[in-house]
Amino acid sequence: MRRSVILAAAAVLALSAAGCSQEAPKEVAAAPAGYAAALAEPSRPAEDRARDAARHTEETLAFAQVQPGQTIVDMIIGGGYFTRVFSAAVGPEGRVIAWQPAELIAYQASYGESLTAVDSLANVDALRSPRAAPVFPANVDLVFTAQNYHDLHLKANAADTATRVNAAVFSALKPGGLYVVIDHNAAAGAPLTTSDTLHRIDIETVKREVLAAGFVLDGESEVLANAADPLTTSVFDPAIQGRTSQFILRFRKPA
Repeated sequence: MRRSVILAAAAVLALSAAGCSQEAPKEVAAAPAGYAAALAEPSRPAEDRARDAARHTEETLAFAQVQPGQTIVDMIIGGGYFTRVFSAAVGPEGRVIAWQPAELIAYQASYGESLTAVDSLANVDALRSPRAAPVFPANVDLVFTAQNYHDLHLKANAADTATRVNAAVFSALKPGGLYVVIDHNAAAGAPLTTSDTLHRIDIETVKREVLAAGFVLDGESEVLANAADPLTTSVFDPAIQGRTSQFILRFRKPA
């Protein structure tokens, strides 16, 4: 696999206060025309493109400050949707590291197949390792995870899994690098057991844990919010599946 990439992460209102009382500006990122070509990339299957509007993919790329030439870690790639988007967006001078936890691959063979598929892209390198012990390369520009952070708290995991993963992310990022987390909203104050029962997580839990790893909260977006979501049902409930209310948080490693 070819390896190379740089991310130009522009500074946005760096906030120095620590703890969950820290506030970041709410953003509804515009979808710049510069991402249209990436989304139209022929290597992206038609089913991916059909999901772009609902997932607000252009706005998400803008919020994550994705640029050509970046090095991006797609953390827990699932089916590889964002890996393929990043591959197109960073271009031939960029690099995408696609990480799929070994436990996920053991749980369902399709996750291993997805990892093999994205590894065939010229600027993508597949990575698999235990969930609590990711081995990310150093000096990356962006670590991104979508709808997966809550999985770090599944009861099958060691209790310190989230702490260890956040530390690995912090270590991998260059100074000023970004950590972007998208996940399904749980009700305010929801316990960590909600990760297993509803596959959701309280946004304040994520903020608290990531800030504790040394990050600064740099921004948050409500572009994926859905006021009709009760936040108390499983994300796989047919009444809400595919339309859950989700948060997007952007953290920055201090320079």
